[in-house]
Amino acid sequence: MNTIAKHLEQKGRNNLSIYFTSGFPELNDTQKVIEELGEAGVDFIEVGLPYSDPLADGPTIQDSSTIALRNGINLDIVFDQLMSIKDSNKTPLVVMGYLNQVLKYGEKRFCEKVVACGIDTVILPDLPMVEYENHYKALFDSYGINNVFLITPNTSEERIRKIDEYTQSFIYMVASSAITGAKGEISDQQIAYFERIKAMNLKSKLIIGFGISNHSTFSKACEYANGAIIGSAFIKNLQNNGIQGIASFVKGIRNA
Repeated sequence: MNTIAKHLEQKGRNNLSIYFTSGFPELNDTQKVIEELGEAGVDFIEVGLPYSDPLADGPTIQDSSTIALRNGINLDIVFDQLMSIKDSNKTPLVVMGYLNQVLKYGEKRFCEKVVACGIDTVILPDLPMVEYENHYKALFDSYGINNVFLITPNTSEERIRKIDEYTQSFIYMVASSAITGAKGEISDQQIAYFERIKAMNLKSKLIIGFGISNHSTFSKACEYANGAIIGSAFIKNLQNNGIQGIASFVKGIRNA
């Protein structure tokens, strides 16, 4: 059982994950952000790999990627940053990036670096299922890496069932069919979607993301899943309040 799966199994519900962009707001802030999030008590951290064409990301995360790239971030630097805190960090990490980054960096080299950093879970939103089945499943399995699949309100039941069979950590349940970004309160339409997925009685843990931005939306998401991921709202807080504002942000999500 991988580190994320083990944690989710032990805690069960109300898991809070935070997404942040490596190298943002400053190049060498990656380690500091992880340390502060760990001290604040988040359950696991989604480490974003800045990319010039992030298809699933909304304006806030896109802007943070642009700034990080302008700061000079690249995958080698990210992996060096993660290696530097491997022994001290106690919070499970997930690497989130895009398939083209993996291809450009080198598939085996990417996997070797991920594992060397003590990470065993990745999210590649644009990885086609057929490519996973024909190639990446065997590759990731050989390195002990787990791939997280995303589902949306438009994902067919057949595909969800297949994803459930392949999942070893959690299913990323996208709250809407739109790109990332804080969108206010959760709608009745989204709740109907959450209830539909919950009624499928999948074997995998469910983590809801996209549009989760405050205590209210986090708590509502946790009624239907094992936890939620917050990205854009955290990036905005980091930009406005700096690293010193991380603890109060996490406290605000946990307790209104």
